[in-house]
Amino acid sequence: MKKAFQILIYIFAAIGFILVAVYAALQLGFTKTSGIIDNQHDYFKNQTGSQTDAAWSQGEEWQVLKQAILKDTGSINAAAQKADVKPRMIVATLIVEQLRLFYSDREVFKSIFAPLKILGNQSQFSWGVMGIKQDTAKQIENNLKDPNSPWYPGQKYEHLLDYSATTTSPDSERFSRLTDEHDRSYSYLYAALDMKETEAQWQKAGTAISDRPEIVATLFNIGFANSHPHADPLPGGAQIDIGTTTYSFGGLAGDFYYSNEMTGVFPR
Repeated sequence: MKKAFQILIYIFAAIGFILVAVYAALQLGFTKTSGIIDNQHDYFKNQTGSQTDAAWSQGEEWQVLKQAILKDTGSINAAAQKADVKPRMIVATLIVEQLRLFYSDREVFKSIFAPLKILGNQSQFSWGVMGIKQDTAKQIENNLKDPNSPWYPGQKYEHLLDYSATTTSPDSERFSRLTDEHDRSYSYLYAALDMKETEAQWQKAGTAISDRPEIVATLFNIGFANSHPHADPLPGGAQIDIGTTTYSFGGLAGDFYYSNEMTGVFPR
């Protein structure tokens, strides 16, 4: 019994160490990836449907991802309607998060994602299929309630992320919302509201970006703290490597958005 008790103590100590390490990594920024800025100034503005031979659309990964996304069409459309953003905008960001995961973890892709045709659900540094961090999720919630926030999207959206009166631990419920493998409605809703809030911030500052999916996706990737409205934004964000081709987060999202892929289900 004494030996078993000691083993339990070691196990709990190890779990505690891992949790502390994860928290420290988040606070110190060790989980952040280097970013790039695209130099294609007017490229996305002039797109009308192309990229049929783009690197991201040529591999098995894209074929698997398309099938997985189609399973969530209803949830994506519902989230888009609540937040008043285009469903294709959500999908454009989703495909970047998922392709990054598919290409970075080849063994998991081959053994799980490809055979089952499912999306990757993150639960460590970023949560859910949209890769939303805990602090970002909290700020999305707070922005909905604060009329003085530059990201406040309007009274219509204030109660979309309310917790029930019986909730005793919003942090635990938030984690459950975003990591639920059977219902990804909240993952898409948080992402859609993130985009809506950022669009509101830029609109108030005098620059509309609701028709610039590559910019909205870039800002989704780099976070509220790095969203500084100005007249001539460029796509950028985390570097995404697909085969021998390097994209920025926003650049890849824009490539998909303006392509002809999945326009029958998620029109531009």
